[in-house]
Amino acid sequence: MQQIFGLLLDVAMPVAIALFVVLPLAGIALGALAAWLILKKVSKKKSERKLTDAERRAEERLADAEKRAKEMLDTAETQAKQIRKEAQLESKEQDIKRRNDFEQEMKEKRAEQQRTEARLNRQEDFLEKKETELNKKSSALDEQREALSHRTQELSKKEEVVARQQELMTQELERVAQLTREEAKKQLTEEILEETRRDCAVQVRNLEQEAKEEADINAKNIISLAIQRCASDHASETTVSVVPLPNDDMKARIIGREGRNIRALENATGIELIIDDTPEVVILSGFDPVRREVARLTLEKLIQDGRIHPARIEETVEKVQKELDQQIKAAGENAMFEVGIFGLHPEIIKLIGRLKFRTSYGQNVYRHSIEVANLAGLMAQELGLDVNFAKRAGLLHDIGKAVDKEQEGTHIQLGADLAKKYKENAMIVNAIMAHHGDVEPKTIEAVLVQAADGISGARPGARRETGTNYVKRLEKLEEIAAGFAGVERSFAIQAGREVRVIVKPDQVDDAKALFLAKDIAKKIETELEYPGQIKVNVIREFRSVEYAK
Repeated sequence: MQQIFGLLLDVAMPVAIALFVVLPLAGIALGALAAWLILKKVSKKKSERKLTDAERRAEERLADAEKRAKEMLDTAETQAKQIRKEAQLESKEQDIKRRNDFEQEMKEKRAEQQRTEARLNRQEDFLEKKETELNKKSSALDEQREALSHRTQELSKKEEVVARQQELMTQELERVAQLTREEAKKQLTEEILEETRRDCAVQVRNLEQEAKEEADINAKNIISLAIQRCASDHASETTVSVVPLPNDDMKARIIGREGRNIRALENATGIELIIDDTPEVVILSGFDPVRREVARLTLEKLIQDGRIHPARIEETVEKVQKELDQQIKAAGENAMFEVGIFGLHPEIIKLIGRLKFRTSYGQNVYRHSIEVANLAGLMAQELGLDVNFAKRAGLLHDIGKAVDKEQEGTHIQLGADLAKKYKENAMIVNAIMAHHGDVEPKTIEAVLVQAADGISGARPGARRETGTNYVKRLEKLEEIAAGFAGVERSFAIQAGREVRVIVKPDQVDDAKALFLAKDIAKKIETELEYPGQIKVNVIREFRSVEYAK
């Protein structure tokens, strides 16, 4: 229908175009004809009376108008015929073209339809073959299912017979053993577990004994040799420095008029001055040890000079800071020479010198770092490892403590960042980050730095601990050990380096005692903070007492 409507539209379009062109021309012609008739009628009436010159000119113009109108009419008729003829020819051409296109499209659709029918026929044949094959397979499956059903029934009957026989055998065994099935299973499981636990304990004890015999000899030799060859000095400092005065009159001069001298000194150094009733003493208080040292030296110079006023204070502070920077650099170089390593960055050397004014748990970090470097180097030498690498890592392991008062972060992270900043080896960075176990050590030298750090911090007198904290740590240690089942009493001895646990012999046997010691040690590691290591000694004693009468 759409194609037929299109053909009709193509035929009607030229006719409509011809009508739109012819109708205006016909209107013009009719208008000219009407004007001619009117003029003719008027000229006829005027001919009856006597014509004047004006009338004659009008008649001439009228005649010309009639002539032009007639010519226009003839031209319009000729153009209308020509347009009509062209429209008819164009309409015929379009009609022929549409017919040809329609026939071509119909041929293509018939060809496509034939191809589709052929494809559907092939698919239908294929599906018929598949259906035949599926029917055959379904029949075969039905036969197999029937055979399996018969076999399943036979197996079910055999299983019932076997179950009855097994039940009879179980009843007979229960009658003979005088135990139910669950009781026998439980007893057998307990015996197997106990035997396995006993065998494991014996095996573990043998392995541990062999390892200890070898490790103790080597470790004691290496550590004792390292400690004997490295006896470093130790200086304990706090956050307070005391400056002696020649007399109490000097306090007034330090304070100054309306306190301007003491304010100038505190502003210039960043350290608080405490002037109390203590005779001939001024106390300097501050967390930054370098600033506190600057304030101490400045105050001593001002006391010796005698001129104490704000301008003199600022001048002296600046001079002391320069001198202290030189001392810090010299201290860093001395540490480098003492340990025997070279090639450190100048800024790293200054940071090592700053550690001279830093303490940790009452232990001077500068001396501690030198001590760790020497211990790590000696152990590396005994093991045939890189001595320079171990010393370098030991000297730099606490370098972050030189800036932890000024920057945020742990001294481990700050130390690793400083080592990276000044182009230290990646293995040195790993040793710094691993010396407290925050990351896994990648080298044996890093493990030696851990051990040397523990030795330096755990040796007697290296670090101070308040009496209250010491008592609390011992009480916590005894509490952890007493919290396990079968423990009768526990005692913390050797200044908290060992805990002796006495167990009840009727509840804890030899195998359980071994595992109990391991469990107590693990719990101590997770719940308690302590320097060095703690020995867990589990004691199992069985006494049989009888009296002769």
